[in-house]
Amino acid sequence: MGKAKVPDERLETLATLAKSEKIIHEMIEYVDIAGLVRGASKGEGLGNQFLGNIRNVDAIVHVIRCFDDEDVTHVDGTVDPVRDIETISLELIFADADQCTKRLKKVEREVVGQVKGAKEEKQALEKVLLALEDGKPARGAGLSEQELESIKDLSLLSLKPVIYAANVAEDDLATGNDYVKAVDDFAKDAGDQVVVVSAQVEAELKGLDAEERVDYLESLGVKESGCGSLVQATYRTLGLRTYFTCGPKESRAWTIHEGWKAPKAAGVIHTDFEKGFIKAATVSYGDFVECGSEEAAKEKGKLRIEGKDYVVQEADVMHFRFN
Repeated sequence: MGKAKVPDERLETLATLAKSEKIIHEMIEYVDIAGLVRGASKGEGLGNQFLGNIRNVDAIVHVIRCFDDEDVTHVDGTVDPVRDIETISLELIFADADQCTKRLKKVEREVVGQVKGAKEEKQALEKVLLALEDGKPARGAGLSEQELESIKDLSLLSLKPVIYAANVAEDDLATGNDYVKAVDDFAKDAGDQVVVVSAQVEAELKGLDAEERVDYLESLGVKESGCGSLVQATYRTLGLRTYFTCGPKESRAWTIHEGWKAPKAAGVIHTDFEKGFIKAATVSYGDFVECGSEEAAKEKGKLRIEGKDYVVQEADVMHFRFN
């Protein structure tokens, strides 16, 4: 298990304007497991143990080798990122097919017994199995929202959104290479995201201070590290949004899902905020920076008083009132 700080320059800017004593970034949690080998779904390597570890995650990041190095061996003897993706994807499909087949047998009995929801689940399972048998992930089965809800408890691996992290050598971080292009072409068909990272560069960054990090990344022709890009891609993939609170004590970022209304967003800070929500003093990030403070934004008519039906927007700066 590992937690990564979500980098956000906007938060730094707000903290400067508010003269905050401290800055609290959001954190995102990753579960790191060893690479799957062919046959993992049948128990090869540590197989099912690893697959069980990722059943409850929200998305899967495939770290794909996209570099040549004679000193770093590959389990299959050659570097071929698309083959590696297909190997891993197939193992997830096999594991899901086994799980769906077992579940379907039980659901068929529940349909006969007229158990509530069994008919919808049976329909969803049959759709998923058709896709899996065709070598496609469950997320390509074209399930309706109701069908997705009916099989939610199965936590199917191939139903989870995917990000491909193309791991390249230091010199290829800015431009990518032919391996990355192959991964891009593969991912386009499914609409999956690809992020270029360099484990080599990340290792170097660990030992540098903030100024040295900026200089080093600039020398490579990039503005942020691969890990920073990966975090942003994760937010996009999961449909996450950020709003801010700021003041002299602290400036802080809060994570919500797209479409959340003000009371639910307030509940991320504390459940009492949601239960006793009255209103939210809100300034868009751009207006806050332009005005320099909440007070100045209010004077210039840029501060809005939003109620319970307000859908929080990306980068809103908010001040909640609650009973």
